[in-house]
Amino acid sequence: MAVADHTAHDARPAHLQHHFVTSEQQFDAAKMGMWLFLVTEILLFCGMFVAYAVFRSWHPEVFAVASTLLDTNMGALNTVVLLTSSLTVALAIRAIQADNQKWLFINLVLTLLLAGCFLVVKYFEYTHKFDLGIFPGENYAYEGLDMAIVPIFFSIYFVMTGIHGFHVLVGIGVISWVAVQAKKGRYSSEYYTHVELSGLYWHLVDIIWIFLFPLLYLI
Repeated sequence: MAVADHTAHDARPAHLQHHFVTSEQQFDAAKMGMWLFLVTEILLFCGMFVAYAVFRSWHPEVFAVASTLLDTNMGALNTVVLLTSSLTVALAIRAIQADNQKWLFINLVLTLLLAGCFLVVKYFEYTHKFDLGIFPGENYAYEGLDMAIVPIFFSIYFVMTGIHGFHVLVGIGVISWVAVQAKKGRYSSEYYTHVELSGLYWHLVDIIWIFLFPLLYLI
């Protein structure tokens, strides 16, 4: 009996934690945990969307005028960049499902490059606002618009895009770690939980921006 138990233990995959019976059970538990985490992230941004909607309903004209100070072209460029990064991370998952280690790594690196491009564009966008004196809250000093509510619009803008940018940074860190593990050959079609979960997180980051772009830049 002891020999049989030892043999069964040796047959367990290296990635399978002792408190799970099968790899499928472990993957489902990890995916459920990620979905629960993503729900809390959605609730966080929903609170900010509600704040935006309330203030915009009170001052629609001011918000419409203030949004003209945002660079629509830069916002559109970042939208294309993030949508493309969603494609590359999806291709990374598809690659590992087909046991294609090379294209898993390539697509993860492409996702990182696109994420970096997003932050670079956002950096230039922020610095341009700061040069004009557009800061959040009481530090707002831009004289081109003297409407009293304009600083509130830009406070909401900087908070929402700033928190989203922080999530992009977190995603870069997570995907970088996954890429390192992929380079070491850790993943296969039998085990790619980290790739799948990081992809889910990155898709959420992209979806949030799809809402932010039209709300802040277009309407």
